[in-house]
Amino acid sequence: MWIYEKKLEYPVNIKRKDLKMAKYLVAQYGGPDGELGAALRYFNQRYTMPDERGKALLTDIATEELVSLRYK
Repeated sequence: MWIYEKKLEYPVNIKRKDLKMAKYLVAQYGGPDGELGAALRYFNQRYTMPDERGKALLTDIATEELVSLRYK
């Protein structure tokens, strides 16, 4: 079960903007080779899996990809 709380885990204090790092983070999370893209691919592939164990495995992998987005 997932519980959504709209708060940051750690205090954020931005002293200066870093556009290069921001572009890197966006590419890692939302780019074609990022973790979000990987999770969505695993979720979509589960619908073509012929057996239930394969579906469950792909669901578990996709969920782990999404969890790692939150805790980095």
